[in-house]
Amino acid sequence: MKHQPFERAAIVGAGGGIGQALCEALAERGTKVWALSRSPLADPPAGIDPLTFDLGDEGSIAAAAAAMRDAPPELVLVCTGALTLADGTGPERSYRQLGGAAMAEAFRVNTIGPALVAKHLLPLLPRDRRAVFGALSARVGSISDNRLGGWHSYRASKAALNMLVRNFAIELARSHREASVVALHPGTVDTGLSEPFQANLPAGQLTSPGQAAQHLLEVIDGLTPVDSGKAFDWKGEEIPS
Repeated sequence: MKHQPFERAAIVGAGGGIGQALCEALAERGTKVWALSRSPLADPPAGIDPLTFDLGDEGSIAAAAAAMRDAPPELVLVCTGALTLADGTGPERSYRQLGGAAMAEAFRVNTIGPALVAKHLLPLLPRDRRAVFGALSARVGSISDNRLGGWHSYRASKAALNMLVRNFAIELARSHREASVVALHPGTVDTGLSEPFQANLPAGQLTSPGQAAQHLLEVIDGLTPVDSGKAFDWKGEEIPS
């Protein structure tokens, strides 16, 4: 089924590689974009309206939502997340490396932040037509697909995000019959998140932010309400929970 382009979208985390690429790709389609980032985008092209927010400050998320109320988005994509934390702490390879503070920070960035975005932006979605809320997740957040272990905090925080996506989908379906709420795995993208782990990747596995954005938009183009609550990879294949 071919859907009409969204008139307005909100990209949360527009300062990151994938977020910025999504802003640009949507603007090229003719979609007006609210670009939410911690620092204002420098010289955004026509059709992209920057808004500042802090993922760790719910008040700033609420303020951004209020700014969008008169021109609300039909598409919301949360492109925030961290594998290596701001202090340099990387994913744990063993349970012996677990630390409460680092684990809490991983959940704050990967789970709690996106949940608070959903709290304030889901009410903006239209009830009378197609709408999509998507959050970038990761295949390693799948419990049934886990064969290697490790990366405890990151895996757990993404698994928790996937559960919240399912919860939000169930709740939103009661009032927004044409909406879809999904988790999206963009693949391994050449951004700061994956940079420390790119050395041993098989040839062809690393994609550019622009390629990732196009892949994600193609997946979104094919979504229908029956897909709500699920997780999909960049090829459009469902990821098991």
